[in-house]
Amino acid sequence: MKQILISALLILCVASSRADEVKPLKVLMVTGGCCHDYETQKMILQVGISERANVEFTVVHEEGPEGKKDRTHRISIYEKEDWAKGYDVVLHNECFGGVTDVPFIERIAKPHSDGVPAVLLHCSAHSYRAAATDAWRHVVGQKSMSHEKNRDLNVKNIAPEHPVMKGFPMEWLDKADELYKNEILYPNFVPLAKAYGEDTKKDHNLIWVNTNGKGKVFGTTMGHNNSTMEDPVFLDFVTRGLLWACDKLDESGKPKPGYGTKK
Repeated sequence: MKQILISALLILCVASSRADEVKPLKVLMVTGGCCHDYETQKMILQVGISERANVEFTVVHEEGPEGKKDRTHRISIYEKEDWAKGYDVVLHNECFGGVTDVPFIERIAKPHSDGVPAVLLHCSAHSYRAAATDAWRHVVGQKSMSHEKNRDLNVKNIAPEHPVMKGFPMEWLDKADELYKNEILYPNFVPLAKAYGEDTKKDHNLIWVNTNGKGKVFGTTMGHNNSTMEDPVFLDFVTRGLLWACDKLDESGKPKPGYGTKK
């Protein structure tokens, strides 16, 4: 009996040691553009996600010439063909709806269709929407060209058994946010939560997962205001979404060994 206990303890110690040796996920956050407080949001996201998962951030934050919030600005890292090389996942929190250059946009989309996981927040779903290519829309999983007025949203969990939604309330009040209108949902789009559109008189999905080529994608159109982003409920489900996209979330909605935090 004593030998069995010793063996069990050794197994636990080895497992714990392996978990401690897990390297953090390398997260590239691309942020900036029109209409939002990205200077504050990049800090909210870095701190909030790092408190919940074993991650390491690299941030590319560009607004446009002379720091102006320019929706036509081309983020410089996207000029490289291999812009996502070396990263485990890319977190997009950007707003560049006026960029229309097709080869440029297809270059942004390609690493994700080739297998680099993506996390898409708020205006990322509206970025590049005026372009004559669906490449980015297929990464997002939907086509959305507009949103309803800024107001309180009653968010309903429609997939409580999905790992990303484990722990998310069946209903959650997202105060003062924008409801993006779903115009086209592509075949691999899986809705996780919805809210009712007062203007359109129908529901719109605002949390989802998607598969684009070889890449897994998590997205939410919530997050217009800092108050939404800094809410623990928001940071919890975004962290789960990031881990899910990287295949580091178990079926109970918990980080796989080594990918949570030590607290």
